[in-house]
Amino acid sequence: MGVLKPWLMAAAFAALPGLATAHVAADPGRAQAGAYQAVVFRVGHGCGEAATTALRIELPTEMASARPQPKPGWTLEIERQDGKVTAVTWRGELPDDQFDEFAMLFKLPDQPATLYFPTVQSCGADESQWTEIPSAGERASHPAPALVVTPKAAAAETHQH
Repeated sequence: MGVLKPWLMAAAFAALPGLATAHVAADPGRAQAGAYQAVVFRVGHGCGEAATTALRIELPTEMASARPQPKPGWTLEIERQDGKVTAVTWRGELPDDQFDEFAMLFKLPDQPATLYFPTVQSCGADESQWTEIPSAGERASHPAPALVVTPKAAAAETHQH
């Protein structure tokens, strides 16, 4: 048992760098074209040991509409261009040792696509930019959250009298 404990501790410490590089993720990661879909953007930690103080998410131009969900204790800023939501920023404080989710309701485009949401996580004077859009077959080191819009399901056959 004395050998097992140091081994487990070493494994736990080896996993820490992976936690420090965790990114902002969109959930669900897939949704059907043309649907209304709530998507949460999960923030797993702050920047280093600093608390998250703002989260700014840019919306893809293909997005038909967006409605952000307010969060108690956070202010909400909505940027628009020609009446269309282009970016949303929440400002508040999320301690580094906690996680949270920031939600929006979208009307998804009618065509299948992978949509990217460049995101900047501010932690006081520091920030983490989750803005990279990967090239085909490559992994980004700071990937933008993504949502895969799948084809519409075939309409169910209806029975008529």
